[in-house]
Amino acid sequence: MPPDTASSSPVPPIWATFRRFLPYLWPADAPALRRRVVVAMALVLLAKLVTLVMPFAYKAAIDRMAPGLEPAAGLAMALVVAYAGARFGGVLFDNLRNAVFEKVGQEAGRRLADDVFIHLHRLSLRFHLDRRTGAVTKIVERGTKSIDNMLYFLLFNIAPTIIELVAVCAIFLVKFGPGLVTATVVMVALYIWFTRTVTEWRNQLRRDMVDMDTNAVAHAVDSLLNFETVKYFGAEAREAQRYGAAMRRYAQAAVKSENGLAWLNIGQSLITNLMMAGAMAYSVWGWSRGIFSTGDVVLVNTLLSQLFRPLDLLGMVYRTIRQGLIDMEAMYQLIDTQAEVADAPGAPALHVSGGEVRFDHVRFGYDPEREILHGVSFTVPAGRTLAIVGPSGAGKSTIARILFRFYDIQGGQVTIDGQDIAAVTQASLRAAIGIVPQDMVLFNDTVGYNIGYGREGAPQEEIEAAARAASIHDFIMDLPQGYATRVGERGLKLSGGEKQRVAIARTLLKDPPLLVLDEATSALDSRTETEIQTVLRDISRKRTTLVVAHRLSTVVDADEIIVLDKGMIVERGRHADLVRADGLYATMWARQAAERETMPGEPGIEDIFEVVER
Repeated sequence: MPPDTASSSPVPPIWATFRRFLPYLWPADAPALRRRVVVAMALVLLAKLVTLVMPFAYKAAIDRMAPGLEPAAGLAMALVVAYAGARFGGVLFDNLRNAVFEKVGQEAGRRLADDVFIHLHRLSLRFHLDRRTGAVTKIVERGTKSIDNMLYFLLFNIAPTIIELVAVCAIFLVKFGPGLVTATVVMVALYIWFTRTVTEWRNQLRRDMVDMDTNAVAHAVDSLLNFETVKYFGAEAREAQRYGAAMRRYAQAAVKSENGLAWLNIGQSLITNLMMAGAMAYSVWGWSRGIFSTGDVVLVNTLLSQLFRPLDLLGMVYRTIRQGLIDMEAMYQLIDTQAEVADAPGAPALHVSGGEVRFDHVRFGYDPEREILHGVSFTVPAGRTLAIVGPSGAGKSTIARILFRFYDIQGGQVTIDGQDIAAVTQASLRAAIGIVPQDMVLFNDTVGYNIGYGREGAPQEEIEAAARAASIHDFIMDLPQGYATRVGERGLKLSGGEKQRVAIARTLLKDPPLLVLDEATSALDSRTETEIQTVLRDISRKRTTLVVAHRLSTVVDADEIIVLDKGMIVERGRHADLVRADGLYATMWARQAAERETMPGEPGIEDIFEVVER
């Protein structure tokens, strides 16, 4: 599993990372994008050719301004105009290149981001429980943003600079001899060595800064996601202090990093200006000896100035590429993370004919060293209702997660209509099961959207029918914007009971053959619970239903009840039989019955037995 911060990774080889990204830059299914890449590279070469021609026009204009050549002033003016035109041509070709290539870079980033997002949804529940959402989103954000910078600097800065360096050295060799070529190569080598050395020194400062940034963002996201908890405990000042401390550490690291940048710029400037001074002095000496013309002095100055311009950015380019490699590698590590739960090769879709669910000696543990379920076996016949009860931590909700195949079991088998759920596709398995969970989290969208999420493309009348069946339609219609009312982050604008009824409506809209009710009415008041229980009882008659419950009063009419304790089935049977058996179920029933006697408005034992008899 990848680390929480991309910056803690070693720098990957540039070509290995770039090779992984090449299919996005040169997509086989998009010939139009390939043509754009070719045109952009052609514009790069044209821009560089114009840039190299420009100093010669400037040199020729200066040479025509020597004493005695006044009649050639018109030619000198034409050369000056040509020089200005070449400068404009360089800018023109550079910007045309950017315009042509922009769509390629954006499309490549979009495709990669899509692939990462899809892969994150393929990963197991365990991965997402072990990760900080803020840290994961930051890794993806940094990785996708670094792509554009990486492409720009590699294709449009480093490659053209290498071309220009080779061309300048060739010009110097022909016109000024090998001495100036040697000095230029030594200067560039010294410049690159100094830049790399100082940048490596700043690397730890950069890592510290990125780590502090990631931690600050993660703290902020955790705090905002747990807004209610912060309010419950009056911890606003504590959270502000925690976030402020993280930001202070980030600011301190950023100051050190920027100070290091200042020293880097000073050293780079010293090297380039020493080279400029030496080359200009050499060309002036040659002019004084009659070896070079006045224009040659200008030519040397212009060529070196043009070469230094991209070199001045080399430190920033090196840091950007280096950090981009780290950020992209962190994102690739997310892509390379293997899904803990994966479809078998060629797995068929689940075909539900009746809906019989069977757990056969199932053994499971979230941690291999701590088993939760110890050989659990039961069968839910098609169209029947099985209730699972037991004390907290007995493994009740784990069974629902296994049925959805959020985790693979360590032993035994789970089948639906005789089909092993590990041998069919996860998409078809989950399409056949509906769930009303205990902890219902809604999207920060409208009420209608959250109900309609149960079945994509469901018409409004079916969404409203599901809401009526869940006893929430009237409440929604009383809202200022009706079904267009937004529910807020994680549905915080709704009460627990309202969110649970939205969850029930969503599942009703899905209309699956298998139904899981995980404490489905735990957040409802007694009157609404009675209404919802009637609805759930009606829909349960049409499908196989697995009920996970803590309140035994909600499962008294189940076809069978199994009692879990410490991951094992200790009792099973119907409600009346389990009460008469005077075991764990009877103890739990008596305890809850005593609690109900002290809670006005709750149904009493006689009422519940009357329901069972009916």
